[in-house]
Amino acid sequence: MVECGDFATPHPGRWPDLSPWERLFWGNSLGKRVKRQIASARKLRRSSTDAELRLWQKLRNRQLNGWKFRRQVPVDRFIADFVCEGARLVVELDGSQHMQHSEDDENRTRVLETCGYEVVRYWNSDVLLNTESVLEDILAALEKR
Repeated sequence: MVECGDFATPHPGRWPDLSPWERLFWGNSLGKRVKRQIASARKLRRSSTDAELRLWQKLRNRQLNGWKFRRQVPVDRFIADFVCEGARLVVELDGSQHMQHSEDDENRTRVLETCGYEVVRYWNSDVLLNTESVLEDILAALEKR
């Protein structure tokens, strides 16, 4: 289990073997929050933006120098666009709505960094127009981790 911020989640993609006490704990409000978060992540995967789809086609199946990425992954109380657990790297794509919510993005980045992740952000337009340079930048971030 990973604990960071004020929200605990099981390791992404794995539900631990739970003791009877833990089963009781996960069955209560925290477990319900985690289940809602997973449902939200699944919904986001089905409604990806063009930029997310383009980048996912380049990151999936270990196409970027063998690094494994997952998309729309619950981390703490947020859902990260792309996560490479091996390098503890989060890739976030920002659309025009993020210009108005930059303070929220800063808070989100701070929480993700508290969880041990490095966060890199790209504009949707950069991904669509300069996909290769974005991939090179992600690869550089991966290699320095």
